[in-house]
Amino acid sequence: MPRFDLDPEQLRAYRPDVAEPGDFDEFWNTTIAASRAKAEPARLSRVDSPLRTVDVFDVTFSGYDGDPISGWLTRPAGAQEPLPVVVEYNGYNGGRGLPHEHIAWAASGYAHLFMDTRGQGSGWGTGGSTPDPHGTGPSAAGYMTRGILDPADYYYRRVFTDGVLAVDAVRGIDGLDPERVAVTGTSQGGGIAIAVAGLADGLIAAMPDVPFLCHFERAVGMTGRDPYQEIVRYLSVHRDQVDQVFRTLSYFDGVNFAKRATAPALFSVALLDPVCPPSTVYAARNSWGGTADIVDYPFNEHEGGLGEQWLRQAHFLAEADGAR
Repeated sequence: MPRFDLDPEQLRAYRPDVAEPGDFDEFWNTTIAASRAKAEPARLSRVDSPLRTVDVFDVTFSGYDGDPISGWLTRPAGAQEPLPVVVEYNGYNGGRGLPHEHIAWAASGYAHLFMDTRGQGSGWGTGGSTPDPHGTGPSAAGYMTRGILDPADYYYRRVFTDGVLAVDAVRGIDGLDPERVAVTGTSQGGGIAIAVAGLADGLIAAMPDVPFLCHFERAVGMTGRDPYQEIVRYLSVHRDQVDQVFRTLSYFDGVNFAKRATAPALFSVALLDPVCPPSTVYAARNSWGGTADIVDYPFNEHEGGLGEQWLRQAHFLAEADGAR
Protein backbone atom coordinates (compact mmCIF):
# COMPACT_ATOMS: atom_id res chain seq x y z
CA MET A 1 0.00 0.00 0.00
CA PRO A 2 1.44 3.45 -0.87
CA ARG A 3 1.74 6.17 1.73
CA PHE A 4 -1.50 8.09 2.02
CA ASP A 5 -0.92 10.31 5.05
CA LEU A 6 1.41 13.20 5.88
CA ASP A 7 5.12 13.13 5.09
CA PRO A 8 7.37 11.96 7.97
CA GLU A 9 8.56 15.52 8.66
CA GLN A 10 4.97 16.72 8.90
CA LEU A 11 4.04 13.81 11.15
CA ARG A 12 6.76 14.67 13.64
CA ALA A 13 5.31 18.18 13.99
CA TYR A 14 1.62 17.24 13.75
CA ARG A 15 -0.31 18.60 16.73
CA PRO A 16 -3.96 19.06 15.74
CA ASP A 17 -6.64 20.92 17.63
CA VAL A 18 -8.78 18.03 18.88
CA ALA A 19 -12.17 18.78 20.42
CA GLU A 20 -12.22 18.36 24.19
CA PRO A 21 -15.42 18.69 26.26
CA GLY A 22 -15.30 21.13 29.13
CA ASP A 23 -16.34 18.49 31.65
CA PHE A 24 -13.86 15.85 30.45
CA ASP A 25 -12.07 15.54 33.80
CA GLU A 26 -15.28 15.63 35.83
CA PHE A 27 -16.82 12.94 33.61
CA TRP A 28 -13.88 10.58 34.08
CA ASN A 29 -13.26 11.34 37.75
CA THR A 30 -16.91 10.58 38.51
CA THR A 31 -16.91 7.45 36.36
CA ILE A 32 -13.78 5.97 37.92
CA ALA A 33 -14.79 6.87 41.48
CA ALA A 34 -18.21 5.25 41.11
CA SER A 35 -16.72 1.97 39.90
CA ARG A 36 -13.94 2.00 42.49
CA ALA A 37 -16.61 2.28 45.16
CA LYS A 38 -18.07 -1.04 43.99
CA ALA A 39 -14.75 -2.84 43.51
CA GLU A 40 -13.77 -5.96 45.44
CA PRO A 41 -10.27 -7.48 45.74
CA ALA A 42 -9.18 -9.52 42.74
CA ARG A 43 -9.78 -13.28 42.95
CA LEU A 44 -6.96 -15.56 41.79
CA SER A 45 -7.13 -19.25 40.99
CA ARG A 46 -3.92 -21.11 40.16
CA VAL A 47 -4.10 -22.87 36.80
CA ASP A 48 -2.74 -26.39 36.32
CA SER A 49 -0.53 -25.62 33.34
CA PRO A 50 2.20 -27.46 31.42
CA LEU A 51 4.30 -24.30 31.75
CA ARG A 52 7.13 -25.02 34.19
CA THR A 53 8.98 -21.73 34.44
CA VAL A 54 5.85 -19.57 34.74
CA ASP A 55 3.07 -19.61 37.34
CA VAL A 56 -0.39 -19.04 35.85
CA PHE A 57 -3.47 -17.66 37.59
CA ASP A 58 -7.01 -17.17 36.32
CA VAL A 59 -7.94 -13.71 37.62
CA THR A 60 -11.31 -12.04 38.11
CA PHE A 61 -11.37 -8.39 39.13
CA SER A 62 -14.02 -5.68 39.42
CA GLY A 63 -14.36 -3.42 36.40
CA TYR A 64 -16.92 -0.81 35.42
CA ASP A 65 -19.91 -0.77 37.80
CA GLY A 66 -18.42 -3.72 39.66
CA ASP A 67 -18.77 -6.04 36.65
CA PRO A 68 -16.48 -9.09 36.83
CA ILE A 69 -13.61 -8.93 34.31
CA SER A 70 -11.40 -11.90 33.48
CA GLY A 71 -7.67 -11.96 32.88
CA TRP A 72 -4.59 -14.15 32.98
CA LEU A 73 -1.87 -13.36 35.49
CA THR A 74 1.50 -14.94 34.74
CA ARG A 75 4.70 -14.49 36.71
CA PRO A 76 8.07 -16.24 37.06
CA ALA A 77 7.61 -19.56 38.84
CA GLY A 78 8.35 -19.36 42.55
CA ALA A 79 9.11 -15.63 42.55
CA GLN A 80 9.22 -14.27 46.10
CA GLU A 81 10.15 -10.60 45.89
CA PRO A 82 7.56 -7.97 44.87
CA LEU A 83 7.58 -7.99 41.08
CA PRO A 84 7.13 -5.15 38.61
CA VAL A 85 3.93 -5.58 36.61
CA VAL A 86 2.92 -5.15 32.98
CA VAL A 87 -0.83 -4.77 32.39
CA GLU A 88 -1.70 -5.51 28.77
CA TYR A 89 -4.86 -4.78 26.78
CA ASN A 90 -6.00 -6.61 23.68
CA GLY A 91 -6.72 -5.76 20.05
CA TYR A 92 -10.18 -5.29 18.61
CA ASN A 93 -12.53 -8.28 19.00
CA GLY A 94 -9.85 -10.56 20.42
CA GLY A 95 -10.20 -12.31 23.76
CA ARG A 96 -7.75 -13.17 26.48
CA GLY A 97 -7.11 -16.47 24.72
CA LEU A 98 -4.98 -19.06 26.52
CA PRO A 99 -2.25 -18.42 29.10
CA HIS A 100 0.65 -19.85 27.11
CA GLU A 101 0.01 -17.21 24.43
CA HIS A 102 1.11 -14.48 26.86
CA ILE A 103 4.34 -15.53 28.58
CA ALA A 104 7.06 -13.24 27.20
CA TRP A 105 6.81 -10.69 30.02
CA ALA A 106 6.77 -13.35 32.74
CA ALA A 107 9.74 -15.04 31.09
CA SER A 108 11.51 -11.66 31.36
CA GLY A 109 11.00 -11.35 35.10
CA TYR A 110 7.74 -9.38 35.26
CA ALA A 111 4.29 -10.21 36.50
CA HIS A 112 1.89 -9.82 33.59
CA LEU A 113 -1.87 -9.29 33.64
CA PHE A 114 -3.56 -9.76 30.27
CA MET A 115 -7.05 -8.25 30.46
CA ASP A 116 -10.01 -9.73 28.64
CA THR A 117 -12.08 -7.10 26.78
CA ARG A 118 -15.73 -7.17 27.79
CA GLY A 119 -18.12 -8.42 25.12
CA GLN A 120 -15.33 -9.14 22.63
CA GLY A 121 -13.32 -12.25 21.88
CA SER A 122 -15.03 -13.88 18.92
CA GLY A 123 -13.31 -12.26 15.94
CA TRP A 124 -9.88 -13.96 16.02
CA GLY A 125 -7.54 -15.86 18.32
CA THR A 126 -8.72 -18.36 20.91
CA GLY A 127 -11.63 -16.57 22.50
CA GLY A 128 -12.71 -14.44 25.42
CA SER A 129 -14.81 -15.05 28.51
CA THR A 130 -16.08 -11.65 29.77
CA PRO A 131 -19.62 -10.55 28.91
CA ASP A 132 -20.81 -6.94 28.71
CA PRO A 133 -24.10 -6.88 30.64
CA HIS A 134 -24.97 -3.28 29.73
CA GLY A 135 -27.33 -2.72 26.82
CA THR A 136 -27.25 0.23 24.44
CA GLY A 137 -29.43 1.77 21.75
CA PRO A 138 -29.27 1.15 18.01
CA SER A 139 -25.77 0.59 16.68
CA ALA A 140 -23.91 -0.62 13.63
CA ALA A 141 -22.32 -4.06 13.69
CA GLY A 142 -19.27 -4.10 15.96
CA TYR A 143 -18.50 -2.07 19.09
CA MET A 144 -17.67 1.43 17.89
CA THR A 145 -21.22 2.76 17.89
CA ARG A 146 -22.69 1.03 20.94
CA GLY A 147 -24.24 3.79 23.01
CA ILE A 148 -22.64 6.45 20.84
CA LEU A 149 -25.31 9.11 21.37
CA ASP A 150 -24.44 9.60 25.05
CA PRO A 151 -20.97 9.47 26.64
CA ALA A 152 -22.50 7.87 29.73
CA ASP A 153 -23.73 4.93 27.64
CA TYR A 154 -20.79 4.56 25.25
CA TYR A 155 -19.13 1.16 25.14
CA TYR A 156 -15.61 2.47 25.69
CA ARG A 157 -16.60 4.19 28.91
CA ARG A 158 -16.89 0.69 30.32
CA VAL A 159 -13.74 -0.65 28.64
CA PHE A 160 -11.50 2.24 29.69
CA THR A 161 -12.79 1.98 33.26
CA ASP A 162 -12.03 -1.75 33.21
CA GLY A 163 -8.50 -0.85 32.12
CA VAL A 164 -7.96 1.55 35.04
CA LEU A 165 -9.36 -0.93 37.54
CA ALA A 166 -7.05 -3.62 36.14
CA VAL A 167 -4.19 -1.42 37.35
CA ASP A 168 -5.92 -1.05 40.71
CA ALA A 169 -6.35 -4.83 40.88
CA VAL A 170 -2.67 -5.70 40.38
CA ARG A 171 -1.72 -3.11 42.97
CA GLY A 172 -3.69 -5.13 45.52
CA ILE A 173 -2.21 -8.56 44.74
CA ASP A 174 0.40 -9.98 47.11
CA GLY A 175 3.85 -10.34 45.58
CA LEU A 176 3.35 -7.54 43.04
CA ASP A 177 4.92 -4.10 43.48
CA PRO A 178 2.16 -1.46 43.38
CA GLU A 179 4.71 1.25 42.61
CA ARG A 180 6.08 -0.48 39.48
CA VAL A 181 3.18 -0.90 37.07
CA ALA A 182 3.35 -0.32 33.30
CA VAL A 183 0.63 -0.55 30.66
CA THR A 184 0.79 -1.70 27.06
CA GLY A 185 -1.31 -2.97 24.18
CA THR A 186 -1.54 -3.15 20.42
CA SER A 187 -4.15 -1.40 18.24
CA GLN A 188 -7.30 -1.21 20.41
CA GLY A 189 -5.07 -2.31 23.28
CA GLY A 190 -2.77 0.61 22.57
CA GLY A 191 -5.73 2.99 22.66
CA ILE A 192 -6.81 1.55 26.02
CA ALA A 193 -3.25 1.90 27.32
CA ILE A 194 -3.24 5.59 26.36
CA ALA A 195 -6.55 6.15 28.13
CA VAL A 196 -5.35 4.35 31.26
CA ALA A 197 -2.10 6.34 31.25
CA GLY A 198 -4.17 9.52 31.29
CA LEU A 199 -6.44 8.30 34.09
CA ALA A 200 -4.27 6.22 36.44
CA ASP A 201 -1.60 7.78 38.64
CA GLY A 202 1.89 6.52 39.27
CA LEU A 203 2.59 4.35 36.23
CA ILE A 204 6.24 3.77 35.43
CA ALA A 205 5.71 3.44 31.67
CA ALA A 206 3.15 3.26 28.85
CA MET A 207 3.83 1.40 25.60
CA PRO A 208 1.08 1.96 23.01
CA ASP A 209 1.74 -0.11 19.87
CA VAL A 210 0.10 1.13 16.60
CA PRO A 211 -2.71 2.57 18.78
CA PHE A 212 -6.34 2.83 17.75
CA LEU A 213 -8.97 5.26 19.16
CA CYS A 214 -7.02 8.47 18.53
CA HIS A 215 -8.07 11.67 16.70
CA PHE A 216 -11.48 10.30 15.69
CA GLU A 217 -12.49 13.12 13.38
CA ARG A 218 -9.44 12.62 11.17
CA ALA A 219 -9.47 8.82 11.28
CA VAL A 220 -13.13 8.45 10.42
CA GLY A 221 -12.75 10.67 7.39
CA MET A 222 -9.44 9.21 6.22
CA THR A 223 -9.50 5.43 6.35
CA GLY A 224 -11.87 3.10 4.54
CA ARG A 225 -11.12 0.23 6.92
CA ASP A 226 -12.89 -1.11 9.97
CA PRO A 227 -13.28 -0.47 12.84
CA TYR A 228 -13.49 3.27 12.04
CA GLN A 229 -15.80 2.47 9.13
CA GLU A 230 -18.40 1.27 11.63
CA ILE A 231 -18.89 4.93 12.53
CA VAL A 232 -19.14 5.89 8.85
CA ARG A 233 -21.81 3.25 8.24
CA TYR A 234 -23.76 4.41 11.29
CA LEU A 235 -23.69 8.04 10.19
CA SER A 236 -24.64 7.13 6.63
CA VAL A 237 -27.97 6.01 8.12
CA HIS A 238 -28.30 8.42 11.07
CA ARG A 239 -27.50 11.53 9.06
CA ASP A 240 -28.78 13.96 11.68
CA GLN A 241 -26.55 12.66 14.49
CA VAL A 242 -23.11 13.73 13.30
CA ASP A 243 -22.58 16.44 15.92
CA GLN A 244 -23.77 14.23 18.77
CA VAL A 245 -21.62 11.29 17.66
CA PHE A 246 -18.44 13.35 17.55
CA ARG A 247 -19.30 15.04 20.84
CA THR A 248 -19.48 11.60 22.46
CA LEU A 249 -16.24 10.50 20.84
CA SER A 250 -14.43 13.57 22.20
CA TYR A 251 -14.70 12.03 25.69
CA PHE A 252 -12.81 8.97 24.45
CA ASP A 253 -10.19 10.44 22.12
CA GLY A 254 -6.68 9.24 22.84
CA VAL A 255 -5.31 12.74 22.22
CA ASN A 256 -7.23 14.07 25.21
CA PHE A 257 -5.96 11.30 27.47
CA ALA A 258 -2.42 11.75 26.15
CA LYS A 259 -2.40 15.37 27.34
CA ARG A 260 -2.91 14.10 30.87
CA ALA A 261 -0.41 11.24 30.78
CA THR A 262 2.93 11.78 32.51
CA ALA A 263 4.55 8.32 32.52
CA PRO A 264 7.42 7.84 30.06
CA ALA A 265 6.02 6.40 26.84
CA LEU A 266 7.21 4.37 23.90
CA PHE A 267 4.87 4.52 20.90
CA SER A 268 5.08 2.67 17.62
CA VAL A 269 3.57 3.66 14.29
CA ALA A 270 3.43 2.01 10.88
CA LEU A 271 3.59 4.56 8.07
CA LEU A 272 1.54 2.42 5.67
CA ASP A 273 -1.12 1.61 8.28
CA PRO A 274 -4.62 1.81 6.70
CA VAL A 275 -6.38 0.91 9.98
CA CYS A 276 -4.83 3.47 12.34
CA PRO A 277 -3.51 6.27 10.10
CA PRO A 278 -0.05 7.49 11.12
CA SER A 279 -1.19 11.05 11.74
CA THR A 280 -3.69 9.85 14.36
CA VAL A 281 -0.91 8.05 16.23
CA TYR A 282 1.37 11.07 16.05
CA ALA A 283 -1.47 13.29 17.25
CA ALA A 284 -1.50 11.34 20.51
CA ARG A 285 2.26 11.00 20.82
CA ASN A 286 2.87 14.70 20.15
CA SER A 287 0.29 15.64 22.80
CA TRP A 288 1.77 13.38 25.49
CA GLY A 289 2.14 15.15 28.83
CA GLY A 290 5.45 13.45 29.65
CA THR A 291 8.36 12.20 27.57
CA ALA A 292 7.29 10.07 24.61
CA ASP A 293 9.54 8.27 22.15
CA ILE A 294 8.19 6.73 18.97
CA VAL A 295 9.43 4.02 16.61
CA ASP A 296 8.47 4.36 12.92
CA TYR A 297 8.04 1.32 10.70
CA PRO A 298 8.10 2.96 7.24
CA PHE A 299 7.14 -0.09 5.19
CA ASN A 300 4.63 -1.82 7.45
CA GLU A 301 0.87 -1.73 7.64
CA HIS A 302 -1.13 -2.35 10.82
CA GLU A 303 1.06 -5.28 11.90
CA GLY A 304 3.73 -2.73 12.80
CA GLY A 305 6.95 -4.04 14.29
CA LEU A 306 5.60 -7.28 15.84
CA GLY A 307 8.41 -9.08 17.70
CA GLU A 308 10.94 -6.36 16.98
CA GLN A 309 8.74 -3.84 18.76
CA TRP A 310 8.39 -6.14 21.77
CA LEU A 311 12.18 -6.25 22.08
CA ARG A 312 12.27 -2.45 22.00
CA GLN A 313 9.57 -2.36 24.68
CA ALA A 314 11.49 -4.79 26.88
CA HIS A 315 14.63 -2.64 26.77
CA PHE A 316 12.59 0.54 27.28
CA LEU A 317 10.75 -0.85 30.29
CA ALA A 318 13.93 -2.16 31.92
CA GLU A 319 15.39 1.33 31.61
CA ALA A 320 12.21 3.01 32.90
CA ASP A 321 12.02 0.66 35.87
CA GLY A 322 15.72 1.08 36.62
CA ALA A 323 15.38 4.86 36.56
CA ARG A 324 12.93 4.91 39.48
